[in-house]
This record gives sequence, structure tokens and C-alpha cells, in this order.
Amino acid sequence: MKAILRKVSLLAITVLTAASLNASNIIVGNRNNAAKVNNQKVTRNRELRGVWVASVSNIDWPSKKGLSIDQQKREFLTILDNVKKWNMNAVFVQVKPTADAFYPSKYSPWSEYLTGTQGVNPGYDPLKFMVEEAHKRGIEFHAWFNPYRLSTSGSRDKLSKDNIGRKKPEWTVSYGGQLYLNPGIPEVDDYVVDSIVEVVKNYDVDGIHMDDYFYPYKVKGQEYPDSAQYQKYGKNFATVGDWRRDNVNRLIEKLHKAIKNEKENVEFGISPFGVWRNASTDPSRGSATTAGVQNYDDLYADILLWMNKGWIDYVAPQIYWNQGFKAAEYNTLVKWWSKYAGQTNTDLYIGQAAYKVNDWKNAKELINQVNFNRTYPEVKGSIFFSYKSLLTNPKNATNSLAQGPYANIENQ
Repeated sequence: MKAILRKVSLLAITVLTAASLNASNIIVGNRNNAAKVNNQKVTRNRELRGVWVASVSNIDWPSKKGLSIDQQKREFLTILDNVKKWNMNAVFVQVKPTADAFYPSKYSPWSEYLTGTQGVNPGYDPLKFMVEEAHKRGIEFHAWFNPYRLSTSGSRDKLSKDNIGRKKPEWTVSYGGQLYLNPGIPEVDDYVVDSIVEVVKNYDVDGIHMDDYFYPYKVKGQEYPDSAQYQKYGKNFATVGDWRRDNVNRLIEKLHKAIKNEKENVEFGISPFGVWRNASTDPSRGSATTAGVQNYDDLYADILLWMNKGWIDYVAPQIYWNQGFKAAEYNTLVKWWSKYAGQTNTDLYIGQAAYKVNDWKNAKELINQVNFNRTYPEVKGSIFFSYKSLLTNPKNATNSLAQGPYANIENQ
């Protein structure tokens, strides 16, 4: 998602930039009152109220590379205390942003976003700390993974020697200035699944979470370099698109089974780009939108299939546009996703763009969206991108959420 987020054709998704941190309801200390609960799966009541906490490029946490252990911990505790203050109940924390980990791993090196250098031990286990502290406050912890991205640059220069991109360069592709694992290579599936299930085995996470980065967003004038793999593995598929979709389908099915075999109560969810297909592309099932990007056709992510097959427990489409936006209207898309979620056992949460509040004319847009969501029983809650945007209290939106739709803590 998210940097993470890029401008994509007609629909622009922009990288969050830091703003002044002066919201009136920021907590800066006093953590002694955190409720003590057993470190077990948090039981959700009626409505999920989640916040994405992005680590790539130090967007949300840690605030910069190389902070001390104490500084990193204090920053994260402040995040949790603010989430609690805002009457929210879940964090979705990016623990493997670029094939580097926020926990000791036999599959991935330590993240550069902790120490400044990939592969350098930060001196503690951040994931263990984060999960335990979230659960002390009754907050769900979902571990957010980017399955294929290796580097935000197209170079291996900054990858540590134990990075899979160095160990298995034949598994990688460079595209659009970034380095990726190639979904068309079957062994990549096993690596991705094993590296995620490692966390399910070793940590008491409530969920495993992926966002919209499967095959990368298309770059004009550049063809994704997988023709050799298509010739080798894709002979039974009519088109390269069908083969690419099958590659991602295979990963999702395999990962779902592996997670459930390890721990049945750990949820597996996806937060896709907000438009599956336009009606002009798929008259029978597409949405009444004119999006320049479509999950099925451009990212090769067949979300509806995953929902119908029961391969994901929840879907959280990133509906990052305002009510009334012609190309991809918020209400239209909530209705569309509610329709298809209602035909499956997949829970539906809506990914909402806190980072766009300052750009929207209506200061109450975010509040109106939450209230609209509640008119559809299929919508079980919201996830906001991202923490730092809520922290700035744009147009008083964070306070308005806490004092308005989220004032009732019984629904928290």
C-alpha cells in the first residue's frame, strides 16, 4: 500500500508525508494504567476499528532509523495508547516490508528500518514486544506482510548477505525501479509461505495481513519481465494474465491452508486496491466505476475468487476516494463490496484514507464514510491509513471519530 502508495493512472494514491504532530488528543506518557489481560487472542465484539502502522521508509514506526531500544519501545507504546484513546481496537503493523523482518527469522534479515543497516540485530524482539503490549490493552495485532517486494530500489547493493534476493538472485526481477520476488517461480511460493507461517508459529498474532502489492502496479512502457517463466510454467494457460492470476491464487490458497493448519484462530486477510473490475470490463460483475487500475487485470489479484473459495477470512478494500468522486465513488464501492462479501463467509472491513482528509473539501468526509458503512450489515468495521495521519488530527477528524461514531466504547 502504501509506498508504499503510488499514483496509478486515473486514481491517485499518494505517499503520506509527515505533518506537524499537534493533535489535541495525543498521549505522551502515563502507560501504567494499561489493562492487564492474558496474551491470548483478543475477542472482537461488533465492530473492528483498525489502524495501519507502516514501517517501510519509517512512515509510522519507528519514526526514523537507528533509534535506541527504549526510544523504539516508547514510540510504539504511544501508538497503542493513542489507538486506545481514540476508542479503536486493532493495529495492522508492517513486520516484513521488503523481505526484511521485525523479528528474528531464519528466512529474512533484520530490517534496515530498525537499525539503519539491513541484517543488524536491534538488540530485542520488536514483534514479541508489540504483540504483548497490544494485548495488554485489549488491542488486536495483525502482522502485515509484503510477500514479493525485496527492495524499494532496483539494486541489490543494500541487501544483506542473508537476504533471499542475494541467496537466490534467479528468483528475482527488477521492475519499475524496485526489486521483487517473481511469483511465476513455484519455489517462491514455498519461501513466502514458510516465512509467514514462521510468525504464526512463534507469535500470538491475531491475524496475518497483506495489502495490494501482488504483481506490481504497471509502469507505462515497461513489460513485466517474466516471459521465460511463462514459457516454462505457463503452457496450459491461454494468456499470460491467466497464468499470473493462477500464480497468485496458488499462493493465497497455500498460505491460507498453512496458517489454519498451524493455528485455526489466526485470521488471514487481504486489503486490495479498491476496484476489482470496472463494469465496462466486466458487465456482469464489475462496479460502476472508471478506474484506471483494476485488481483482476492489472495486479492479477482475483479477490472474488479468494472470497468465494473461503481462502481469506476478511477483505479490506482500499476505498481511498471521497463520496461523490466520479471515477470511483465511495458509496458505490461500499455497496459493491457489500454485495459480494454478503454472498460469502468473508468478513468485510473498509480501508479508509485518513491521509486524504486535508485534501477533501468536506471536513466531515471520514465521519460520513464511517456512518455510511454502518448502514450495510456486511461491513464489520474500518481500517485507516495510516496512524501518522490520524495523529495530526486533520480537520479535527480524529477527535470527531472518537467523540462521534467511536464514542461508544461498548462497540469497541
